[in-house]
Amino acid sequence: MRTEQLEYIAAVTRLGSLRRAAEELRLSQPALSETVRNLERELGVDLLERKRSGATMSAEGRELLPHIVNVLDAVDRLRAAAGEQHRISRMVRVGTVNAATVPLLIPAVRDFRASHPHTQVEVVGAQQTEIHRALDEGGFDLGLVNHLEGDDVPAGLEGTELLRGRPVVCLRPDSPLAARDSVSVADLLDVPLIAMRSGYVMHRYVHRLLNGRAPSFSYSTDGAEMGKLMVAEGLGVTVLPDFSVIDDPLVRGGVLTYRPIAGDATRVLLMLQRRRADPVPRAVLDLHEVFVSRARLLGGTLAADA
Repeated sequence: MRTEQLEYIAAVTRLGSLRRAAEELRLSQPALSETVRNLERELGVDLLERKRSGATMSAEGRELLPHIVNVLDAVDRLRAAAGEQHRISRMVRVGTVNAATVPLLIPAVRDFRASHPHTQVEVVGAQQTEIHRALDEGGFDLGLVNHLEGDDVPAGLEGTELLRGRPVVCLRPDSPLAARDSVSVADLLDVPLIAMRSGYVMHRYVHRLLNGRAPSFSYSTDGAEMGKLMVAEGLGVTVLPDFSVIDDPLVRGGVLTYRPIAGDATRVLLMLQRRRADPVPRAVLDLHEVFVSRARLLGGTLAADA
């Protein structure tokens, strides 16, 4: 039994004539008639009553008609779902806390674009909590987030560790702190501090690092990129994972530099997360793999620069 046989029966029933059904379906009438007869032989039921005035559904056919309609509706739903899956595979949405944007995110998207020229990638900056919620609700396909070593991956998500780094103080080369090999907590309390807003892992880290003490002045901002720009404009210093600073264009251009935090052994992990147990479109899997491959290459560079 083939789906088109059921479609032909439905057309004949709707139009009341083999001739009109054949015209609509762009088939010859003998071909349509033979297809219907093959289905009748397979089912062992005369579905149609053929008269000079046309063909109508037989009593047995009327009993089977709801089942035929259900099958055709199910096929339509399957086709619609396949079409939606195809549409989704043409758009991959990545949420990011703007970590490792230049050394990892941009090269990964560029590599993916080369192998998937017809798939769009939408990159959305957001807080950690927003990314987790969007992943859980299906708004994002992938999420780039920071974790402190020992943090758990939220229930319902699975994560792959891409990079492992340490917190550093990002500052201008003309800052007095740039003359030091490392920056202490006391140093951070004496200068304007550009902190990430609540909802970012680096906000939690700095709060823990300062242990309740307040810096001389502080700003709050969203994401590493804005924090670096504010530092470059001389507004203060900020604390970021080293993988968000190393090889940054502002560092390469001599506008920014960075120093480790004295006596601190904290490790920050850059994680690539996605929803657990979902059917994953091929394009999402491929971009995931590109991120992992790029991170392996970058990991050796970061280790050499650390």
